[in-house]
Amino acid sequence: MSAGAPLVRLTGVGKSFTTGVTALKDLYLDVRTGEFLSLLGPSGCGKSTALRIIAGLTAPTQGQIDWGQTERPGVGFVFQDPTLMPWADVWRNVYLPLRLRGVARAAAQKPIAEALGMVGLTGFEKAYPRELSGGMKMRVSIARALVSRPGLLLMDEPFAALDEITRLKLNNDLLRLKSELKTTVIFVTHSVYESAFMSTRIAVFSGRPGRVAETIDISEPAARDEEFRLSAAYGDYCRRASAALHGGSNGRSRHEP
Repeated sequence: MSAGAPLVRLTGVGKSFTTGVTALKDLYLDVRTGEFLSLLGPSGCGKSTALRIIAGLTAPTQGQIDWGQTERPGVGFVFQDPTLMPWADVWRNVYLPLRLRGVARAAAQKPIAEALGMVGLTGFEKAYPRELSGGMKMRVSIARALVSRPGLLLMDEPFAALDEITRLKLNNDLLRLKSELKTTVIFVTHSVYESAFMSTRIAVFSGRPGRVAETIDISEPAARDEEFRLSAAYGDYCRRASAALHGGSNGRSRHEP
């Protein structure tokens, strides 16, 4: 598919749970091939639910999902918690998705080495999660998601629990990985600053039940650095996202074309 073509489209999607909670209602969202799309919104607005629906981990109770190709691409999922197996070393944690697909250990050596190299963990193959910092655990989680080279990478607030310095470093590293792999990324966050720095587009969610209140295109080069963080343009995008977030939390919404 060509860059920018629709990868997946959510039309009138809603999700209600047996508890009576309606997480999403009338969600219209297009995801374009090759973009870095952030889902920005307050806690509990259905962002993570939308991500799980796209991943196929849960089904919508209304609406439809259409893929722009004959079948859903390979999907990598990074959760807010690294969800590593504490009894397994780094190598075996990253091997997990390949093992589940029946890939032999010998055949997995190269892709695992490449994935660990991409996240800066070469040499830590035999380390256990208890020996790693929070940022390093998240890097293992990202390597595990990337080891099968997915066409779509879904990330559910992966850096929310990290300190600010580690978070900024991982923001930079994620943009580099996105450029290297040329994958599509959907990134859930409640940070205006994070979304404005990394995204090519931001979908701002309203308060629950979630839907897209506004979309903001970030018309800046994909390669971004500390100079961009200090620029007037970045400050303007942050203000726009903050204003949209405030408006969306008050219930104003619109359908995305």
